[in-house]
Amino acid sequence: MQDTRIAKDGLVLLGCGKMGSAMLAGWLARGLPKSSVWVIDPHPSDWLKDQGVNLNQELPKTPAVVLVAVKPQMMGDALPTLQAMGNGKTVFVSVAAGTTIATFEKTLGGQTPIVRAMPNTPAAIGQGITAIVGNDHVGETAMDEAEKLLSAVGDVVRLDEEAQIDAVTGVSGSGPAYVFHMIET
Repeated sequence: MQDTRIAKDGLVLLGCGKMGSAMLAGWLARGLPKSSVWVIDPHPSDWLKDQGVNLNQELPKTPAVVLVAVKPQMMGDALPTLQAMGNGKTVFVSVAAGTTIATFEKTLGGQTPIVRAMPNTPAAIGQGITAIVGNDHVGETAMDEAEKLLSAVGDVVRLDEEAQIDAVTGVSGSGPAYVFHMIET
């Protein structure tokens, strides 16, 4: 990940809880320079503070990617802070459950490249499956970048349309929990 547009132009991670931390650890392990990562998190963990990334600092004006990893109930406050990066070349990737592409377009602008991603629980330990789908402004290169980023927490599957996310969530989200239950009993 050292010689990529993401390493050159930067990546902003909005929210660094369990999923954000798992992704960040994967990116750094794969060679993304710490100096290329900006993290916005109001309550950073000790682990995050020790990573050497740009933590709660001024953001680049046009990063390659903004990855949104906040809880859905925080989206209304968090997303407008990034509005100036919309309608440009910055690709927004969201792992926020239940937040549609239309919600992002409404806040960031209708020309914003947006990838909606739905990782399942095992992604938190790097063994997950993430389904992704992009809006009409996401080209093949941007989808490849999103896939590369999300592969840090497991396998990635591309969907044809956003409506398929709900079906994938039901199967990939419930499936691992069902297997864990079967193993325990």
